[in-house]
Parts: sequence; structure tokens; C-alpha cells
Amino acid sequence: MANPSQLKKTPLHDLHVAGGAKMVDFGGWHMPLQYEGILAEHHKVRQHVGIFDVSHMGEIDFIGPRAIEAIQRLITNDASRLVDGRALYTTVCYEDGGIVDDCIVYRFGPELFRIVVNASNIDKDYEHFKGNVGELCEIINRSDEFALIAVQGPEAVALVARLGGAELGDVRPFGFGPGRIADAPITAARTGYTGEDGFELFVAAADAPKVWQALVDAGAAPIGLGARDTLRLEARLSLYGNDIDRTTSPLEAGLGWVVKLAKIDDGAPFIGSKALAEQKEAGLGRKLVGFTVTSRGIIRAGAEILGDDDAVVGNVTSGGVAPTVGGAVGLGYVPTAMGKIGTTLRIRQRTKILEAKIVKGPFYKRPSSAS
Repeated sequence: MANPSQLKKTPLHDLHVAGGAKMVDFGGWHMPLQYEGILAEHHKVRQHVGIFDVSHMGEIDFIGPRAIEAIQRLITNDASRLVDGRALYTTVCYEDGGIVDDCIVYRFGPELFRIVVNASNIDKDYEHFKGNVGELCEIINRSDEFALIAVQGPEAVALVARLGGAELGDVRPFGFGPGRIADAPITAARTGYTGEDGFELFVAAADAPKVWQALVDAGAAPIGLGARDTLRLEARLSLYGNDIDRTTSPLEAGLGWVVKLAKIDDGAPFIGSKALAEQKEAGLGRKLVGFTVTSRGIIRAGAEILGDDDAVVGNVTSGGVAPTVGGAVGLGYVPTAMGKIGTTLRIRQRTKILEAKIVKGPFYKRPSSAS
């Protein structure tokens, strides 16, 4: 582990330390793992409202009359349907269809788009963007200028609207709008990574401590990376570096809904579109599935999924407890023929073999969105 003094720190670092958080090295950042315990923090987000420091994420702006052309060339989804104040989730691919990153694209105006990228990928993504579409528009890495605070939970929208402006309560999912908290300008995006409703707040780095403190004073509980992982796993949200990376395609990862191959016919093919079209035509050899553990025990990333004669046919990419729904759950890649709902999996973790059952959809859906 790196020396903490050598790690990058977010603008909220001192507040985390003063708040008694247990700090860890997370991809070169000194980040809070937990404050009062992962389970307690998990339940506070599911039942009330929690705030997360996600300032380690990156913000890259695309500016100019050809910005939309650049965005369309980079992403698998279709940004042409965005209007001002709207955002979408997408993947960015290499020519072979492997995933560069999964991102959210925000349209601030016809000549200003922002892509929020994963923390460990900021430099890589910026070089990929510049190297492939840098001639089309101005591309600026603004990651050091912003802090990003996620406010998540059933009480999150009401809290942000009360502090930041009543009109924020009318922002739709994957929309965003301006407001002010603690007399600091914010941009509140109705997005998140927990399976709950809420916002992610863009705020100038210098203003982040007072915005964070105002949210805490209003009743939001500080939440660390530990609960962020259990929350996203229950919601079956992929984590870059675990469930998706350059060796996986969005089709294999169950993200086909953000792959718009029609862009090829529309004369706006994206990087990797040819490879993904060929993969779809040929059929997938493997797929990412979600499973519940039916044996006693918890399955972690790296466990081996077994086939006939105990041959290794796949691997677990994420796994852990599911505090809200109970038991243990996980994600992993299996041959497509083994990926049917209800299939029993045999999974080897070290020397122990456990059983699990493939299930459909997220492990947890918040009550307002459950069918």
C-alpha cells in the first residue's frame, strides 16, 4: 500500500479524517472506507439518505460546434437524442469491442458536453479521447476543478431540493439542473450508483467542504467506499476493473441496451461498432450473469466457476453479502449455454466448492421502482 502522504486527496479529505473515517488507498486516492461500519451505512442509504465523496471521478469537457460529432464517434450509445439538461449512460470501446470505460455523458448545450469517467481511467480516457477525436473539438480535462458529492436514498431528493432549490425536485432521472447549497453554485444530476434515487452534485473544489457540511448538518449520513460497493452490487451495477474492462465487450456484460448499432446505418459509426456488430451476428460465447449463493458462505471476486469434470469455465468478478435482501450474491462470466435463469452453478473458492443459482435482474429494486 502506498504511503498516505503520497496519495491524491479529494477536497473533502480533512473532513473525512475529522469525522473518524477509516481511510484506504483506492486507486491512488486516499478515500474513506467506512465511518461507523459498512452495514450501518448501507442501511442508512437504503432507509434514509447518505452522502458519498466521489470527487475522485473525472470530468472531461467537449467544446465546440463539432462536439456532438466527437461524442458520437466515441460512445456506443446515441447522444443525438439528448437535449440540454439531459444525460445518458454509455460505454466507450476500443476497435476490437473491448471496453475503455463506462461513463455518463451530459449535454449542457449544443456545443458543450461533459463525460464523467472512472477515477482510475482519467488519464487513459483523456488520451483515448484526444487521440481519436481531438481534431473535432476542444477537449479539456477538468477533473481537478470539481468535487463530486453523491446524495442517495429515499430522502435524498427532498433534502437536495430543500437545501439547493425547490425546482431541483422536478429534475427527472438522468436530468440535471443548477442550484445553490451553502451559497455555493452546484449542478445537481439525478444519477447515482446505489440503486436508490438521488443526485450527484458537481461543485467547485474550493466549495466542496461547506456543501458537504451543509448536507451533513441537514441529516445526511457520510458513507464510505465499503457500503458503496455493497449497494452497487445489490443493484447489479457493474464495476470497471472487476465486471468490465478491455477484455470484455458491452454485449457480453449485459450492456447491449447502450450499444446502438443503428448508428452504423445512420452514417455515424462509433469506435468498435464493426467488431460489436460481428460479435452480435456470430453469437456470444460468454455472458455476465448474476447469482445468489445457495450454500453457506460468501463468494468473492476471483472464485472459479466450474463445468463438467470440474473444469474451470468462468470466473466470479464481484461477490459479497447482500444486506438488504439477505444472503450473498455475485456476478460472473459463464459460457452462454450455462447462462439461463435458474441454472445451478458450482463455484470453487480456494479449496471449497459452493453452489449458486443464476437469477434475473438486479438483486434489489427500490420499492418505488419494483414491479
